[in-house]
Amino acid sequence: MSVIQLNTDADSEQRRVNRREVSVIQSKLDTRSEQYAINRQQMLDKLALLDELYEQAAGGGGPEAMERLRTRDKLPIRERVAKVLDPDSPFLEISPLAAWHSHYTIGSGFTVGIGVIAGVECVILGHDPSVRAGAMNHFNSKKLMRGLEIARENRMPYVQFVESAGADLGAGGRRGGGGERRELTPEEEREQFLRGVQEGLRGSTGHFAESGRLFYEITELSKMRIPTISVVFGVSTAGGAYQPGMSDYNIFIRGRSRVSLGGPPLVKMATGEDADGEELSGALMHTTLSGLGDYLAETELDGIRLCREVVAHLNWRKLGPGPTLPPDEPVYDREELLGILGEDLTIPFDMREVIARIVDGSRFEEFKPLYGPTLVCGWSSIHGYPVGILGNNGVLMSESSEKASQFIQLCNQVDVPMLFLHNITGYIVGTDFEQRGITKNGSKMINAVANSTVPHITVIVGASYGAGNYGMSGRAYGTRFAYTWPTAKIAVMGPKQQAGVMTIVQRAAAERRGLEFDEEADAKRVERAEYQLEEASKGLFATSRVADDGMIDPRDTRDFIGISLSACHNNVVQGTKEFGTWRM
Repeated sequence: MSVIQLNTDADSEQRRVNRREVSVIQSKLDTRSEQYAINRQQMLDKLALLDELYEQAAGGGGPEAMERLRTRDKLPIRERVAKVLDPDSPFLEISPLAAWHSHYTIGSGFTVGIGVIAGVECVILGHDPSVRAGAMNHFNSKKLMRGLEIARENRMPYVQFVESAGADLGAGGRRGGGGERRELTPEEEREQFLRGVQEGLRGSTGHFAESGRLFYEITELSKMRIPTISVVFGVSTAGGAYQPGMSDYNIFIRGRSRVSLGGPPLVKMATGEDADGEELSGALMHTTLSGLGDYLAETELDGIRLCREVVAHLNWRKLGPGPTLPPDEPVYDREELLGILGEDLTIPFDMREVIARIVDGSRFEEFKPLYGPTLVCGWSSIHGYPVGILGNNGVLMSESSEKASQFIQLCNQVDVPMLFLHNITGYIVGTDFEQRGITKNGSKMINAVANSTVPHITVIVGASYGAGNYGMSGRAYGTRFAYTWPTAKIAVMGPKQQAGVMTIVQRAAAERRGLEFDEEADAKRVERAEYQLEEASKGLFATSRVADDGMIDPRDTRDFIGISLSACHNNVVQGTKEFGTWRM
């Protein structure tokens, strides 16, 4: 991913004056050690798999489907997005691996992300016409709703490229969630559809009710004075029709755009009318008669040009402050991030080594460095944006929980966003720790996280287990953006611990009943459970279920955070003075 310059509008002299005399982190990472080499190779292997999956996602419905688009002079969704962006500007794609390892096409036939159009940061999303004609399913509905959430929380113009056949009642596209590139034959497609339609109909009521929320959210954006823009590239019926229907600006393409609540077949079934497609739903009709269309483009490229013009005239201004600190590159090479941790998360590492390779100039003003050492807290900046950082260096204790609570308050007091770096197995347990108040102090930390109003950004670099995920502002706690490294693991607890707890419970149950406990059967069950829990805890599984905003290359962490911080500053960045009751 190309590096974006996020500080072009800040005054260089003012930034020189604002340069804080902050200590540079002194790295102790041994890049010549055997463990570093092992970690690095493991990470490179994971990144190779990630690149392969990204390539599959970019392939949409497969080579034949892409070729059919070309023969009809239609652009794939990612090319549409690329052409609407400003030259040499990056596109931060959200959840590109959604639906991996499912019955749906990897990527879910939908693209959403953040990009710059005519100098304005926008949420951009669109249907992939190469995948089941852009039909909506559970996964891409979640991605669409996530795009709306990002636009609302960060006050960003919302641009959607619409081409959708409505709800998908079938099995979702290429088999294997994108793992198999072969297109289905018509006979296989029909067999798969008939086999899946009953299940699809069973689930369609819930999906229908949930997906209808998107229309509500689009109108909410407009009410909040956040512009919504639709470019209709093809047939958009039923739910697909309401997307432009709810938008502030609509661009239709002559001879291509067709928008109606029901297409000719449904009209025939409902009324007996033999409707002509163009007269019923065409671009010319909507721009001359119904008034649904605002602009009539001649081609797809012309529609994209008009979209850029609409964004350019929005007179859009960011409400948050721009970068105020020097955006110096880290002192240490970001390549070294590859060897800091590996697959075995029981091997400890210092989170300061990660911080040193993502923050400006590797500068870090640590808060309470001698108290609660299992949590690193401090102030720094990334791409010129001030940020408070919390990073795990072990299990959360009472002292580290108290330190976090105070630090979160201080970040809110000075309106500074926070970055949470996860490698947490949870809060400490045990009689002594309970008597010393771990439940009370852990709750205090979660209270602080839940009530904080400055933007939170989360990166799960290692483990993120149990309540530790909550205390470190996991996805359920309103974090603005959440990313994972390939080494991430997310679960209620570690696989060995979870399987072990099950054994303890079942052994106790057998003793109560006076039964002999089958150790051999239990050993097999534990082995099977540990394997299943280990696979389910992997970050790749979570990212495929849209439980985060994407799995990233560690070397890109600084830029992903920088773009995310810039997006957050489209809205007001303001902390709170109000927190829930804290037990003392």
